[in-house]
Amino acid sequence: MKQETENRVHRAGFAALVGMPSAGKSTLLNAMVGRKISGVSPKVQTTRRRIVGIYTRPDFQLAFTDTPGLLTPRYKLHETMAKEIEAALGDTDVVVLVAPFDRPELPETFTHLLRSCGKPVVVALNKIDLGNQEKVRTALEEIRHRFDYAVAVLPVSALHNFNVEALAEVVAPHLPESPPLFDPDQLTDRTERFVCAEIIREKVFLYFEKEVPYSTEVVVTDFKEEESLTRISAEIYVERESQKRILIGSKGSALTRIGTAARRDIENMLGVKVFLDLYVRVAPEWRNDERRLKRFGY
Repeated sequence: MKQETENRVHRAGFAALVGMPSAGKSTLLNAMVGRKISGVSPKVQTTRRRIVGIYTRPDFQLAFTDTPGLLTPRYKLHETMAKEIEAALGDTDVVVLVAPFDRPELPETFTHLLRSCGKPVVVALNKIDLGNQEKVRTALEEIRHRFDYAVAVLPVSALHNFNVEALAEVVAPHLPESPPLFDPDQLTDRTERFVCAEIIREKVFLYFEKEVPYSTEVVVTDFKEEESLTRISAEIYVERESQKRILIGSKGSALTRIGTAARRDIENMLGVKVFLDLYVRVAPEWRNDERRLKRFGY
């Protein structure tokens, strides 16, 4: 059956998901593959690295690349994120611009980049669940006028899984003829360790405010699979002692909350019971430290 599926796939390639930080690209990626592989929160800058989600159908295989949101660089970390976007546009076969219904504006420089990138552009108007039918229709007309070079414009709601499969079908004809690039059962190019770190960092973004989430990085230091249990150790890095105290909380309450929520999602992903051990470390100014950034995988 696996060989038959491989033989039937005749188009395969990459589609880069790009857009502003509030576009909901990560939610769309997770909806596409049917599993959480990228951290999601209402805060900007949740996505920091390119993550590929793999969607396989009998006639095509589409690798969606979730890229960091567009932003003005303030740290070396932001510079590496901007380079991730540029690299994704260079490597991709199709560009999927994810424009949120509530804030569809784009910087003029990025609009120019899309127009001149030389790749087919599909616009996904996301978060249409926030508007009524008339407002959505008006927004679609404005998007079609603004992006008159786009090969397609499609309303979607990643949160409610509306038109997610239709988006893949719109993108697929613009992929090159090719056998599958990944095993049909594979959902992402990232390891389980990486996804676990993303899930933990997602909880920090969800539960904390101000500078704490943006000063946080997570590194999984140990990942042991036993017969009926997976043991995971992870270090949460922040830049200041005050941030460390906030993450730990009174008698460890905040860290327990992070661990409990993260463990639940990781167990759903792995399908086994998980023991999760978290530590908080201080790495001063790591976002501007090239040595640290390389160690963290940037």
